[in-house]
Amino acid sequence: MSIEIKSAESCKYDIVSLGEIMLRLDPGEGRIRTARSFQAWEGGGEYNVARGGRKCFGLRAGVVSAFADNEVGHLIEDFILQGGVDTSWVQWVPYDGLGRDVRNGLNFTERGFGVRGAVGVPDRGLTAASQIKPGDIDWEKLFGEEGVRWFHTGGIYAALSATTPEVVIEAVKAAKKHGTIVSYDLNYRPSLWKSIGGHEKAQSVNREIAQYVDVMIGNEEDFTACLGFEVEGVDENISYIEIDSFKKMIETAVSEFPNFQATATTLRAVKTATVNDWGAICWHAGEFYESNSYPALEIMDRVGGGDSFASGLIYGFLSTGDPGKAVNYGAAHGALAMTTPGDTSMVTVAEVEKIMGGGGARVVR
Repeated sequence: MSIEIKSAESCKYDIVSLGEIMLRLDPGEGRIRTARSFQAWEGGGEYNVARGGRKCFGLRAGVVSAFADNEVGHLIEDFILQGGVDTSWVQWVPYDGLGRDVRNGLNFTERGFGVRGAVGVPDRGLTAASQIKPGDIDWEKLFGEEGVRWFHTGGIYAALSATTPEVVIEAVKAAKKHGTIVSYDLNYRPSLWKSIGGHEKAQSVNREIAQYVDVMIGNEEDFTACLGFEVEGVDENISYIEIDSFKKMIETAVSEFPNFQATATTLRAVKTATVNDWGAICWHAGEFYESNSYPALEIMDRVGGGDSFASGLIYGFLSTGDPGKAVNYGAAHGALAMTTPGDTSMVTVAEVEKIMGGGGARVVR
């Protein structure tokens, strides 16, 4: 039995994401500490999923977020519009001229290479998106009047402030009320939680949110840190020989949260910053579905690979209802997204389906 999803005809949006969108500043092949110029992109864990859904898969996508009303905010907006994502639900907050009260987030990101891992240095204090409060968004209008087939948010946004967990809970409750499928990427970031309670706070917030989630996404560290489920014998990175332990953890999780209709994770064994084994697994209705594997995948920019997996997975469920196909759309899209710079996908659905079908990297003419 597949996940029951509202019809496209009954909804304005196929997918809407809630999250913060930052201006990513990338030193390219160099280091942040020695850079003299930066390439600008936009990015944000939850937003990247909607953007991939629109740009690669042609879904009708929107985003709920907020920006300080200044030139940086409108630069990020311009990036979003180039990606085809609807900005009708973005809030604009008056800028105080200094950033004392409200500002837009910056994310300095090194791609990493070989033995030097990727590095992210976010600068996101007092951002407009982190200051959204319950009652600021008309969720009844979004889910009840306009209609959304799939709503996505995650643990990065939930960790940003005292109010963002409340906003997430308000949103997912409204989505469930109106029959919208809710997906959530646990996306545990120790740096975000360490100053507001660490693992204990992360578990308290995420376990409450989990009660309203249909499709839970996360790796083994996410399930452990955010929900308290342990995987035996796993160190830093899960590898293919440890799938059985991971499956046992998922079975425990879905027994405690029977509202989970599906769970999914990427399987990444990190050899170097630029070579990973890559694949994915999805649980649905008591069965596990493994994707094609991509051993020794060469990576240009790993940031956003998991988000692109999520957007492919969601597209697969929306378009086919088949969890086996969905996890393969996700794994192929995530693999391809990491071959280009920036957080967001630059590939087409035709390229994704070519890779899913075993197509190689020969030149296309």
